[in-house]
Amino acid sequence: MPYPRYTKADLEQIVYTQLENLNAMHDLLRIMKHQNELIENANKKLKDEIEDFKKDLVQYKIPRKRRKSS
Repeated sequence: MPYPRYTKADLEQIVYTQLENLNAMHDLLRIMKHQNELIENANKKLKDEIEDFKKDLVQYKIPRKRRKSS
């Protein structure tokens, strides 16, 4: 089976399309990295808030029921 023949213009178009795709993937990766940083910061803030809430939480002891002596 013979291989298809490409002209220089065909090859240039293929390379240009690949470059566009690579640039688009780079942009998406940059956006995902930024989103991950935002999520990490939100998680850290939430963790700190939970720790502060637990420190401020007042522990109440519930008295046990007394047993009746026989």
